[in-house]
Amino acid sequence: MEYNMNPFRVSSDIIPLSEFKGSIAKWMKRVQSQRNTLVITQNGKPAGVMISPEEYDELVYRSRFLASVSRGIVDADEGRVLTREELESDLASRRAERSGK
Repeated sequence: MEYNMNPFRVSSDIIPLSEFKGSIAKWMKRVQSQRNTLVITQNGKPAGVMISPEEYDELVYRSRFLASVSRGIVDADEGRVLTREELESDLASRRAERSGK
C-alpha cells in the first residue's frame, strides 16, 4: 500500500476552530481532494487534526505493520523462532485443518 500525501503548509493547513466551524463541508472536501492534513487550533493551540480517509487507512496499516515487525524482533531476540521444517509442518497442519482433512 503506497500513499503519498501532499506536503504540510503552515500558511494554509492550520486554521482556527471558528473558521473551520463556519465552513466544515469546504474543509472536508479540500482534505479529501488534496489529501493533505488540516490542523485546527483553539485559542492559538492545536486542538485537532483532520486527515483524509485514505491517509487514515495508511497510518493504521503502517502502525500495524510496524507493531508486527517489532513483535517479530522481540520473539527472535527471546528465541521464539521456528526452523524451516517446523514452519512448513505447522503450515501444512493448518491447511489440513482448514480443508477439513
